[in-house]
Amino acid sequence: MELEALLNYPRALPAMSRTVSDLLTEMNKEDPDPRRVADLISQDPALTTRVLRLSNSAFFRVSRQVGNAQEAVSLLGMTHVRSLVMAAALGSSFKNVPGVDMVQFWRYSLRVAAISKSLAGLLRQNEGNAFTAGLVHAIGDLIMHIAMPDVIGPLDMGTPPLDLRRAEVEQSLLGYSYADVGAGMAERWQFPESIVLALRHQVHPFDGEHYEPLAGVLNLASWRARAEEIQLDEGGLAATFPDMVGLTLGLDLDSVLGKDPTEWSFSQALTAFID
Repeated sequence: MELEALLNYPRALPAMSRTVSDLLTEMNKEDPDPRRVADLISQDPALTTRVLRLSNSAFFRVSRQVGNAQEAVSLLGMTHVRSLVMAAALGSSFKNVPGVDMVQFWRYSLRVAAISKSLAGLLRQNEGNAFTAGLVHAIGDLIMHIAMPDVIGPLDMGTPPLDLRRAEVEQSLLGYSYADVGAGMAERWQFPESIVLALRHQVHPFDGEHYEPLAGVLNLASWRARAEEIQLDEGGLAATFPDMVGLTLGLDLDSVLGKDPTEWSFSQALTAFID
């Protein structure tokens, strides 16, 4: 299936709810109204529940328990609230995908989000955008499983979704990878352009004329999270580290490993996606 046909395939891309659409419209304004953002979140009980679960998880280390949408906006700020809204919306849109272990998928995605956020802070990039990009960087994999099960199923048998070679194998077989699919979805869901570009170039962030630092962050964060999932030892980590990406960003193996999450399971945050 061609990429454009995939992105237009019925049911492959979840429809955005009216609440999320209105939230994005408000948050995309030059000067969004925090009160309206909180009110819109509060109109959707399921969205509110997911946002609060994520707000109170270890990612944001808030000084006190967040009890409602108004407090989430006040304590976390608009950038992080955007991340939470998108995370919550995607969690509700992709509940069950045939052929995908959804617990593993969201655990892995949360790991990438956490590492991306930490690396972005180290590089003085926007941590909220890095968190969002990390969380959704592999969403194209879910879309491909929904739209092309006859193609992706056999591919999973030979090269599992979290294999370090997965994107290259998809590119060779299909002419595109989950990165292109995810970028297409992000474009349709009105994600900021910086996140769309990061998703699109995450596999090769600095090839040719491209220089996408956030894509480089995603590249390193996804490498680290995949390495954890497949339990690479010290030798495997050293052998597979994306040296050129690290060099371009000024990060070596030790500095990336130094941004490992203190707790890898993210059990509290996972409930926003799998309950």
